[in-house]
Amino acid sequence: MKMNRRTLLRAAAASLCAGAVPRVFAQGEWPARAVKIVSPYGAGGPNDISARLIGDYLARRLGQPFVVENKTGAGTRVGNTYVANAQPDGYTILYAAAPYSTLEALYGKLGYDPRKDLRPIAMVATVPLFLVVNADTPIKTAQDLIAYGKSQTNGLTFGSPGYGSLPHLAEELLLRDAGVKGLAVQYRGDVAAYTDLLAGRVDATLTAITAALPHIKSGKLRVIGVASQSQSEIYPQATTLQSQGLPNVVAAGWYGFIAPAGVPDAIVARLDTEINGALRDPDMKKTLLAQGMEPHPGSAAEFQKFISAEMSKWGDVIKKAGIKGQ
Repeated sequence: MKMNRRTLLRAAAASLCAGAVPRVFAQGEWPARAVKIVSPYGAGGPNDISARLIGDYLARRLGQPFVVENKTGAGTRVGNTYVANAQPDGYTILYAAAPYSTLEALYGKLGYDPRKDLRPIAMVATVPLFLVVNADTPIKTAQDLIAYGKSQTNGLTFGSPGYGSLPHLAEELLLRDAGVKGLAVQYRGDVAAYTDLLAGRVDATLTAITAALPHIKSGKLRVIGVASQSQSEIYPQATTLQSQGLPNVVAAGWYGFIAPAGVPDAIVARLDTEINGALRDPDMKKTLLAQGMEPHPGSAAEFQKFISAEMSKWGDVIKKAGIKGQ
């Protein structure tokens, strides 16, 4: 068949345009429309904010909107269940947080199986927990706190932002590892816990540092350690609790992306690559650190291994402390 000059020019133009299309589109249809990111928390919190930050990055990279939808309730179980039951086509993904790995131990049957119905894609960040005391006390180290607790009839009192929360579980772990009696007093959020810590009604708290920073900077609260395996970029002045004689007290909140179990390997691999690219971006890293989050690049397999270890670790703490979901 003969091709006239106009047809040839059109074909050449089409070829050039095709070459300019990003590689992701040339390889397949996904994403051919908007992708839904389910946040199991309300708008405006750290889960929601970081989900939108990463979602905006993915939208720029992949050429389709990544839209955050908040599905709250039942301690994140509503959002988790929604994604577990979604079509495994890559258009509905979960932006999970640390409670994901404790829910089964707290509540038993969940209505979904986190091991079979959902598939980790990539961790985004960890949120280290800092051991904080009232600055008016002479307590300057974890061992000072333990010695003080052992000198008290009732041991130590910790302020916890909520029953079954990660800080609550980490406090129970600290009491067990230190061999000291104590009580985790339950509050509705960090602010109420700080109020009683500042008033001297509780001895300490384990907390994400961003909310406590105003009191730390004013000299009213003192950081005496961090429950990490290494010093934190967020507050590098704090030495690890491991180095202070508490080898098992490692605890951090975390955020990461999870998909329905049957999502294709190619989509998981693509998301994993792009999310890790976001975490290595200097501006993204700076923004996350300002939110109290330490970027945590890694593979989907590493994220799966991490979640399994967290489920085992906190399941043991929950069982031994006799904690039941409320």
